Amino acid sequence: MRWSGQAVGAESAAALPGLGTLRGLVRSVQTPEFAGITFHEVLAKSALNQVPGSSNALPFGWTINPYRGCSHACVMCFARQTHTYLDFDAGRDFDSEIVVKINVAEVLAKELARRSWGRHPVALGTNTDPYQRAEGRYRLMPAIIEALAASGTPFSILTKGTLLRRDIPLLQQAAERVPVEVAMTIDIFDAGLRESIEPGAPTTEARLATVRAVRDAGLPCAVFLMPVFPYLTDSVEHLDRALAAIAATGAQSVAYSALHLKTGAREWFFAWLAREHPELLPRYGRLYPMRQVYAPAGYRRWLAARIRPMLRSYGLDRPRPEAPAPPPAAAGIQPTLF
Repeated sequence: MRWSGQAVGAESAAALPGLGTLRGLVRSVQTPEFAGITFHEVLAKSALNQVPGSSNALPFGWTINPYRGCSHACVMCFARQTHTYLDFDAGRDFDSEIVVKINVAEVLAKELARRSWGRHPVALGTNTDPYQRAEGRYRLMPAIIEALAASGTPFSILTKGTLLRRDIPLLQQAAERVPVEVAMTIDIFDAGLRESIEPGAPTTEARLATVRAVRDAGLPCAVFLMPVFPYLTDSVEHLDRALAAIAATGAQSVAYSALHLKTGAREWFFAWLAREHPELLPRYGRLYPMRQVYAPAGYRRWLAARIRPMLRSYGLDRPRPEAPAPPPAAAGIQPTLF
């Protein structure tokens, strides 16, 4: 793969003003294979992130994010606002200005070797996708998987990326030493709608095939039917088509939640809605008035009454938290399942 030939330390002309002061920046690179995307390679000082206020509501207390920003370009991505911490915007910059922690595996290995490390469960994919397209070039995940397994640290991976298939042999080896959980987000079972909402993500069919490959390898795999979009993907027909296809892969369970719109994601999603489905703007305005992140409790109850019998019918139901509403969530962490 040809890169732009920039010297280490050089700043791309495409970089935003002030990006040259980004902490740990090594270089910013572009390549024809990733048209319209700039990768900002940085040296990270830490790899493990403790979830603020983590509790029994989450099965993990630590996360790893090899990348910031995501080329999947999902219009509703809850992590969009985190890009503003780097003086990027939560819209197109999130999709096209990707920060790559090129030394994340080396830093992680050192952190895991500390006597103080308690082998707490670690999650990957809670903020931006570790198997987005950039992973095909940077190959950060193999060394991360190896470091976690070697240290005796259980871990989970949530992704939309079919690049996960490359690492199935590594995951099999890791699972011989530590608990490993894999989940694939597959949320839209209409090709045109999927291409519009998540234009940079793999197809639904490719993700279903990846779930099948993971299960054929003897590894656990769940599917996250997240989010369910009101008036777009919450019909009986759409949900039934989704669950039938998921069940055929051998997936062990399905988790679901209604769309939630944090700051950053809200503005980008409503702009998309105005372009693509302006007839739904009044309905969404009532469901998600200003400063309301989650769908109303009434809609969540309605969705649960519709989907839970279907999950049981397909053998895809899973235990749920008892809490009836989501707790205040740390930035970038998936909400409690409804």
